[in-house]
Amino acid sequence: MPKLKTHKGAAARFRITRTGKVLRMKGQAGHMRRKKPSRVKRQYSGTLTASPADVPRIKRLLGK
Repeated sequence: MPKLKTHKGAAARFRITRTGKVLRMKGQAGHMRRKKPSRVKRQYSGTLTASPADVPRIKRLLGK
């Protein structure tokens, strides 16, 4: 079987930790920022772990 190529769109959106967890950012952060309160903009700043149902597909896109 040939090697899997990394999906560059997924590589820009997800990171894999050393323990194998998949981290993601929240969506909608760059859209209509002026109207959003600071409290809401702060909530977009952190990273979250991806849903366990999505992890196998994300790892396959990243070639892991």
